[in-house]
Amino acid sequence: MPDERHAPSAEDAIIEARRAKAAGMRARGENPFANDTGPRLGGHTGDIAQTRTTVDDARDEGGRYEESRVRALVGSEVFHVRGRIIALRSTGGLSFVRLRDRTGEIQLLVSEAALGADYARLAEFDVGDILEAEGELTASKRGELSITPRRVRLLTKALRPLPEKWHGLTDVEIRYRQRYVDLIANPPVADVFRARSHVVRATREILDEHGFLEVETPTMHTLIGGAAAKPFLTHHNALDMDLFMRIAPELYLKRLVVGGLERVYEIGRCYRNEGISTRHNPEFTILEFYQAYATYDDLIAFMESMLRGIDRRLAQAMPAAHATWAAARPFSLDHAFARVPMERAVAAAAERTAIPEWLGAIEDGGGSALVGVLKASFGEKIKDWAKSSPRAKSLDWSNFRKAFGKCDTDGERLFACYEFVAEPFLVDDYRTPDGKQSVPVFIKDYPIEVSPLARRNDARPEMTDRFEIFLAGRELGNGFSELNDPDDQAGRFRAQAERKARGDEEAMDYDADYIRALEHGMPPAAGFGMGIDRLVMALTNSASIRDVILFPLLRPEAGSGKSAP
Repeated sequence: MPDERHAPSAEDAIIEARRAKAAGMRARGENPFANDTGPRLGGHTGDIAQTRTTVDDARDEGGRYEESRVRALVGSEVFHVRGRIIALRSTGGLSFVRLRDRTGEIQLLVSEAALGADYARLAEFDVGDILEAEGELTASKRGELSITPRRVRLLTKALRPLPEKWHGLTDVEIRYRQRYVDLIANPPVADVFRARSHVVRATREILDEHGFLEVETPTMHTLIGGAAAKPFLTHHNALDMDLFMRIAPELYLKRLVVGGLERVYEIGRCYRNEGISTRHNPEFTILEFYQAYATYDDLIAFMESMLRGIDRRLAQAMPAAHATWAAARPFSLDHAFARVPMERAVAAAAERTAIPEWLGAIEDGGGSALVGVLKASFGEKIKDWAKSSPRAKSLDWSNFRKAFGKCDTDGERLFACYEFVAEPFLVDDYRTPDGKQSVPVFIKDYPIEVSPLARRNDARPEMTDRFEIFLAGRELGNGFSELNDPDDQAGRFRAQAERKARGDEEAMDYDADYIRALEHGMPPAAGFGMGIDRLVMALTNSASIRDVILFPLLRPEAGSGKSAP
């Protein structure tokens, strides 16, 4: 009796049928995985978009191609194209094959009259196969630009079929795990990753134009530093030493500023051993740059200009896709970005809660005064406070109370107020003049306790010259005037070491070599770090960071093994 657990599936049967077709080709002396593509009938090889461009003027007012105008433009010129079959149907002696390459799609009108005996070979073709075709341009009766091939040849036999209903593939698990299928099934997905490439290129171009030097720094560190995050641990066998995958390149880049490379940047991978969400992936791409003789206010102005410049270059590179993204964006880059000190952001958000005790406090002492109110009566007042307004009711009171209770200083408490009272509502509170879109927001002037690498503010030493930029409600980047006082930095490192000793897994190590570098003298400087993934998410309206990372980290498939079958 056959074992039903190993009974062949419908997909297995399709794969075997396709293997049989490949075997038939080999039996005729043809390679179903060829690598000698090229024109054989004197045709001109070009991508599909180039082919279409040659007859742009052959369309009528409705965009339909007219056969007579196509013929008038190219005559009997022969065109040679390559691509993947994404649709295939036959009616008697005529077959319609839709071909796609990296630039677009085109239809092949394959006729038995033109191919003769070779027309029978089309029975060996399947959706997903990659082929080349050579012939003249024409227009179908429906006005679609087409090629009438005099030669069609299979280049790569696709043994595995595309998933059922692949034209509308929406299964997130399949899309992320089998990105190669996702790219075939969903052309807009490919547009997002093309956009990512253009965004990175534009970022480099803008920084290069402003005199920055691109550098590379280590991705394996002996110490934890540059950000508040839990690292991944690895081991070097030859040196028999543990190493940390970097959480940020910051401290190495600032060493270069000490060394006289006054404008440096790096675009590279970082790794943080943290949770996974729509905005977090353990492996991500970051931009960091540092500029001597600049302040955080200088970088705020530069970043506003830079983000507009990146988006403008993306629009030039991908006009059609960009127009679609821009029309659907919930934010605008065309209006002035908001610049809001953290205390003011807390005060403004607290005012919108309409909680009487809060209103009285912020009227007298601004955002910092809210800390005193919460220290005195957080627990017993929550139920009453939450009834004050729809905004008050929408606060995450439970987690707010927990976070506030873990704070040791008023600076940390102010930051907790910002995170729960102000940050979740930035998109609601900072809008374009017509109120239709949000604007990017620079939140500036952070407490020193949550900014261990930022320079103290001269007027208010309990605060730092630091900012974060938020776009569509998502933190996009972090910048500050750099701390170049080695004694102040050493004290901050010691405070971080104490936090680590108390169990804080995100605290930094004491980096003695970095202190030694600062003791050689670092010029006044400012630096900025930005998540490239999050920027691409915003510019392409992608809902999840996994939508902009080609191969996001996933759990292994159930039943998958490491050995070959």
